[in-house]
Amino acid sequence: MKKSSVLLVDDENEFVTTLAERLTLRGIAVRTAISGEEALRMIEAEQPQAVVLDVRMPDISGLVVLQQIKSRYPDVQVLLLSAHCSTRDGIEGMRLGALDYLIKPVNIDELILKLSNL
Repeated sequence: MKKSSVLLVDDENEFVTTLAERLTLRGIAVRTAISGEEALRMIEAEQPQAVVLDVRMPDISGLVVLQQIKSRYPDVQVLLLSAHCSTRDGIEGMRLGALDYLIKPVNIDELILKLSNL
């Protein structure tokens, strides 16, 4: 990923902070949001190249956030992330335009590989 910019969105603050640190150490520009609403505001202000988006969040479902991102910013790539392995969510996310669906705990090397292919 050249001059990458990634927005990490997850309601688990410790998880998103740790993942952001690990990606930053690998030269990826990262911003974080802990809610779907915050993520949408941040994307409106500055579009990232990619969004790593938790599927299950308390304020707005990640699938709803995905729909809004793809309808407003179709060039922004979205990788879904979930601790709850749900084939239905994965299929629905791909139908809505997600690039891929990863399971927590995410393998950092796998995530970086996905991001580098954008």
